Amino acid sequence: MELPNDPMMLFSVINMKLRDNYSSLDKLCDDMHINKSSLINKLKDAGFEYSEEHNKFW
Repeated sequence: MELPNDPMMLFSVINMKLRDNYSSLDKLCDDMHINKSSLINKLKDAGFEYSEEHNKFW
């Protein structure tokens, strides 16, 4: 699956996948072959932070 470039869409898709399919961001990134640092930085630039405790970006 190709991830959206728009940060708001990316935020929505990643949180949906974390909620429905993955128990951690590491598992999502490994399974989808995503560079974790790049994903975190892209969403951080849009104002979102990842919470390991809640397993979601907010």
